[in-house]
Amino acid sequence: MADDLHLARRLGTADAVMIGLGSMIGAGVFSAFAPAAAAAGAGVLVGLLLAAVVAYCNATASAQLAAQYPTSGGTYVYGRERLGPWWGFFAGWGFVVGKTASCAAMALTFAAYVVPVAWQRPVAVAAVVSLAAVNYRGVTRTARLTRILVIIVLSVLVLLLVAGWVAGKPDPVRLSLTSEHIGIYGVLQSAGLLFFAFAGYARIATMGEEVRDPERTIPRAILLALGIAVAVYAAVGVTVLAVLGTDRLAGSSAPLVEVAQSTGWGWTVPIVAVGGAAASLGALLALIAGIGRTTLAMAREADLPRWLAAVHPVHQVPHRAEIVVAAIVSLLVLTVDLRAAIGFSSFGVLLYYLTANIAAYTQERQQRRFPKALQILGAIGCVVLVAALPWQAVLGGVAVFALGAAYKAARALRARH
Repeated sequence: MADDLHLARRLGTADAVMIGLGSMIGAGVFSAFAPAAAAAGAGVLVGLLLAAVVAYCNATASAQLAAQYPTSGGTYVYGRERLGPWWGFFAGWGFVVGKTASCAAMALTFAAYVVPVAWQRPVAVAAVVSLAAVNYRGVTRTARLTRILVIIVLSVLVLLLVAGWVAGKPDPVRLSLTSEHIGIYGVLQSAGLLFFAFAGYARIATMGEEVRDPERTIPRAILLALGIAVAVYAAVGVTVLAVLGTDRLAGSSAPLVEVAQSTGWGWTVPIVAVGGAAASLGALLALIAGIGRTTLAMAREADLPRWLAAVHPVHQVPHRAEIVVAAIVSLLVLTVDLRAAIGFSSFGVLLYYLTANIAAYTQERQQRRFPKALQILGAIGCVVLVAALPWQAVLGGVAVFALGAAYKAARALRARH
C-alpha cells in the first residue's frame, strides 16, 4: 500500500544545505529589515545578533534531535517522542497552519515583483501549482531547483553589496548605536521579527527521512546553512543601514531596491527585482516541501486525517499532502492578502523551537552533542522574543493554537465514540 511506504533517502549534505538556505535567504532578506528598523532604529543590528544567537541555540537542539529521530516531521516528532502527544501536536499544528499562510504570502510577494497588480493573484497561483508539481516529481528535483534559485539570489546580493559600498554613499556613522536612543523593547521586538527569517533550517529537519546518513548529514547541514545565512543577513543589514540610514530604512517597502536606486546604477534595479522574485520562489518551494512532510508525520499519528499519510509509490513523496497544501495555499492567494497579516507565524515558529529546546534538554547523555546550557538559553530566548512580539501577532497566534486544541479534542472525542 502507498500509505505504508517510506520516503527515499536521496539528499546529501550539499542538497540539505541548499534547501535550508532557500528557506532562510528568501524574501525575508529583501523586506525583513524595514519593520525591524522601525522597531529598533540603529539597534536593528543588535536585534540581528540576538536573533542569530537564539537561532544558533535552537539549531543545536534541532540538530541533536534530528540525529536521534531521522524521520519526517521535525519538532512534531521530537515533541511527541520526548514530551508527549500534545506537545508534538501543538508544534506540528503551529508549523503547518503558520507556514501555510507564509506560502500564500511568498507567492503574492513573488507575483508583486514580476507582474502588475491586476495579474498578481493568478500568477501567484500559477507559481504555487508549478512548485508543487516540482515537489510532486521527487525530492531531488526540489533540491536541484532550490540550488539554482539560491545561486541567483546570492549573486544578486553580492552585486547589491558592491553597488551599495562603491556608489551608494554609505555613512558608517549611521551604524553607531550612540546616534539615537535605543530601547531594549524595540531591540527585542526587532530580534523577534528577524528570527523568523532564520527559522528555515527547520526544513532540513522536517525532511529527515530523505537525507542520506542522517545522523551525520542533518546536524552538519543545519549548522552550515545557519552560519551562511547569518553572514549574508549581517552583510546586507550593515549595507542597507549605512546607505539608507534608520529613517529611510524603517519607512521603505522595498529597502534593497531603494539601495539599488540610491547608487545611481539604474541597471541594478531590475536585477534586484529578479533577485527578490527568485528569493520568494526559493522560500515558497522549501515551505511547500516542509509543510508536506510535517503533514505526513501528523497524518501517520492521526493528528491529521490518515489519508494524508500516503507516499507515492514511484516518486516517493507525500503526494496527497502536497496536493492539499497547494490547493489550500491557492485558495488563500485568491481570497486573502496575507503579506501584512502573518505575524502569528513568528509566534508559532518561536513556540515550535521552544518545544525543540525542551525536547532536546531531555535527551540522554549518549544522544547529546551540545551542552544543556544551549537548550536552556534557547528556550529562554524563545519565550522572551514571543513576549516582545507585537500584540496583534500574539493574539493571532493564541487564536490559531486554540483552534488546534479544539480540533484535536474533537478528534479524540470522536475516536472514543
